[in-house]
Amino acid sequence: MARRFAGLGRDLALAARRTDRLAALQKELLAAHPGIRVVTAAMDVDDADSVATVLPELADRLGGLDRVIVNAGIGKGASIGTGKAWANRATLLTNVLGAHAQCEAAMELFRSQGAGHLVLISSVASIRGMHGTRTAYGASKAAVNALAEGIRSDVLGSQIVVSTILPGYIETDINVGRRGLFTVGLDKGVASLVDVIEREPVRGFVPEWPWRPVARLLRVLPLSVVRRVT
Repeated sequence: MARRFAGLGRDLALAARRTDRLAALQKELLAAHPGIRVVTAAMDVDDADSVATVLPELADRLGGLDRVIVNAGIGKGASIGTGKAWANRATLLTNVLGAHAQCEAAMELFRSQGAGHLVLISSVASIRGMHGTRTAYGASKAAVNALAEGIRSDVLGSQIVVSTILPGYIETDINVGRRGLFTVGLDKGVASLVDVIEREPVRGFVPEWPWRPVARLLRVLPLSVVRRVT
């Protein structure tokens, strides 16, 4: 997404734990797009204090932020009660509390600016309860949906836009060993993500086809059928 947004001429604030990868990406983007600014910082979304400190610092370096994409997430997990509680807790911590920490920092900034676009990356897995390794992950993304809607309700009618994005299977590291029906390649998936985010929808699916109609089906199918197809 950073490469795509850089290609659109956007200034970027990039945060992650692995600063060596951030530095390499920053160098690549500035070489390819010398007219933009790219600032980076180390940030761990599991550390709420880190988020609360780093995000406003990045905003100060760029003179504000028009958009914050809450994208950090992990996919560890196992069936509940099978001795892997640590993995499920790790997923819930990062995907729910990590997202919440980013939303708190982003919304404080947007409220002070009077405008902004908050983007939360959820998942089609949030539509129904998932079995096996996806139980905690699906639950975490359902929480993200509710968090986004609550924030949206809070600022309805203002210049702050809140978008919830629900990707299907994209060939990224988080989906290794889990790629299912309708998996799309990284380039197509990222292009769809950026296109949807740019439209600033209330809710967007990635790619729109087939995941929007699939999501409708998932809401009404019996759990026995959902279990087989997911």
